[in-house]
Amino acid sequence: MDDMANYVADDELAIEPLRELGWEVSTVSWSDRAADWNEYDLAVLRTTWDYQERPDEFLQTLKVIDHSRARLENPLDIVKWNLDKRYLREMETNGVPIVPTIWDVDYDERSFYRWKADLGSEELIVKPTVSATAMHTYRLAEYDTELKVVFAGCPFMVQPFLPSIVQTGEYSVFYFSGDYSHTILKSPKPDDFRVQEEHGGTIIGVEPSSELLAAANRAMWAIGRRLLYARVDLVLDPEEKFVLMELELIEPALYLRMDVGAPARFAAAVDKWMSRGQ
Repeated sequence: MDDMANYVADDELAIEPLRELGWEVSTVSWSDRAADWNEYDLAVLRTTWDYQERPDEFLQTLKVIDHSRARLENPLDIVKWNLDKRYLREMETNGVPIVPTIWDVDYDERSFYRWKADLGSEELIVKPTVSATAMHTYRLAEYDTELKVVFAGCPFMVQPFLPSIVQTGEYSVFYFSGDYSHTILKSPKPDDFRVQEEHGGTIIGVEPSSELLAAANRAMWAIGRRLLYARVDLVLDPEEKFVLMELELIEPALYLRMDVGAPARFAAAVDKWMSRGQ
C-alpha cells in the first residue's frame, strides 16, 4: 500500500535472505498504475492493507499481474476465494470447526436480539464479510442504531464474543510452502478486544501445543492445495477447543521478527517454490 505510516510490518527481514539466494527484490505499491509487472518473475502479495476499501480495483490489478509474465502468489483464484469471509462456510463444511457465525445483510434491532438468542451470547461481534485490520468490527452488548449506516447494503457476519480472546488471546500459525514455520500469540490491550498491533495489541512468539498444531493442520488440509504462504488464526471456544477465526491467504502479516529462523525459511520457500514450479 502507499502509506504504511500507521502500520507495523517486517517483510524487509526476508530481503537479505532472498538476495543471498540470488533474488533481486523490489517493493511496489499495488496502486502504482505505472508498474510494469512484466519486469518481474514473481509478485508476492504483502502489505496491501487498504484493498478492502477498493476491492474491485484490487482484483483488477491482480488480474493485470496474473496476465503478465510475473507469477502471482498467492494465486488470483485463492485471493478471490479468501477475500470474502463467507469462505468460512466452506471450511466448516469441510470439517473445520469455526466460530459460530450468522451471515446476514439486514442490520436492525429485531435481528440483533434474535442473533443474541440464536448464538446464546450476551455480546456479539459484527463485522463485514470483506474487511481487514479489524475495520468496521464492533463488539456489542446492545443494539447500536448508528451502525445501520455502516452495514447498509453490506453483507456482514455476526459471531458470539469469545471471552478467550481477552483472557488468552488469538493464535496465528504460519506455513511457508505448506510447511509449518512458527506461531505467535496476539493479545488485545486492556479494555479492548482487537488483537492487531495497530490497535495496541501485544505479540509474542510461542511454541504451539499439539492440539493447536493439529487444528491448524486441519485447516491447511481443508484448503486442498499447497500455497507459498498461509496464516491460520485460531481461538479457544467455551469448551476449550480450538476453532478457526480466520484463514489469512491474501496479505497476512507474517511476523518474521518473532522467530529468528522465519525470514530465512520464507526466503527458502520462495526459492524452492520458483525452482520447482509449484
